[in-house]
Amino acid sequence: MDSIKELSAAMAKAFPAIEGAIKGKANPAFRSKYADLSSVVDAIKPALADHGLWFRQVTHSVEGGVCVETVIHHESGQSLPCGPLFVPATKHDAQGFGSALTYCRRYSLMTAFGVPAEDDDGNAASKPHGARQNGAQQPDAEADKHRAIREVADACIATHAAAVSQMERENDASGFWELHRAASRVMGEDRMILWDMLSKHSAVRAAIKEYAGYAATEKSKAIA
Repeated sequence: MDSIKELSAAMAKAFPAIEGAIKGKANPAFRSKYADLSSVVDAIKPALADHGLWFRQVTHSVEGGVCVETVIHHESGQSLPCGPLFVPATKHDAQGFGSALTYCRRYSLMTAFGVPAEDDDGNAASKPHGARQNGAQQPDAEADKHRAIREVADACIATHAAAVSQMERENDASGFWELHRAASRVMGEDRMILWDMLSKHSAVRAAIKEYAGYAATEKSKAIA
């Protein structure tokens, strides 16, 4: 531990500040069960900056999913690898791997800095299915719905990044249609939840709106 003495001392000072930010609800996203990646970064960044700390996330080549390792760095030059985390991709395409990467980055970061997951799978697993709390049935369906919308939001962010890259390399906008199709998986009132999850990604929301307009125009032409 002497080799990371300064880093360890800085982390000891940063941890209480991170916990305080979350408990104090300084970040509005922590009021919901599903804090996204940017919310987690927002929760830890001020404490890290105050104590000369920063992090980077390294990807490892694996089959069937993505593997991310968070490495904590200190201004002294010391670093601490936190170990790789593997997440399988539910779909073996750009959208599936992009969603898995966002999910993996988020949980690797939360684990490295002790950020609690409010959708604690361990707590959920320890309760009997359909358990009652305060005399009321637990809304499992609502939790499943939010989880599904969160996955769509992560997929939209990853698909937009891929579409922008494709446009820059090949002058091909087809990736934006993939973004429109990804967002179209969420309909009705649930779309407002998706929109809120994408509140810090204005470019993604703008692209979704733009290509939704194109799709509506093409549909009108087909009907005519």
